Amino acid sequence: MRNRDYRESRRMQWDMHHPRHAEHHPRVSAGIFFIVLGLALLVATNDLLRFGSISSYFTWETAMVFIGAIMLLNLKFTPGLLLIAGGIWFLQDRIFFVTPEMFKNFYWPVVIVVIGIGFILSSFLKRKF
Repeated sequence: MRNRDYRESRRMQWDMHHPRHAEHHPRVSAGIFFIVLGLALLVATNDLLRFGSISSYFTWETAMVFIGAIMLLNLKFTPGLLLIAGGIWFLQDRIFFVTPEMFKNFYWPVVIVVIGIGFILSSFLKRKF
């Protein structure tokens, strides 16, 4: 009896200092994948970003953003944000809402701040689970 209590207290101490990673159930991840894919198809078929034809939406740059969004929704903040940031950086010639000078001056500092926020959010989420 005494040995079991000792093992249980050690396990509780381990759990307290080594929180489990927050992960979704595989079906939730599959559902997130199909939702993001459906939204991407909706944007592409209606030309909401004014890229032109549907084939111009499905490039390696947009694949980076797509995979980053899925990783972000699966609570993988840093890799997801880095993939999205890289994809947007390579898509900058097609983005018309900011000037190139402004984009290059503000982009990477904003990305670094967002990654820092991602680290903070992920630490809070890992503590809850």
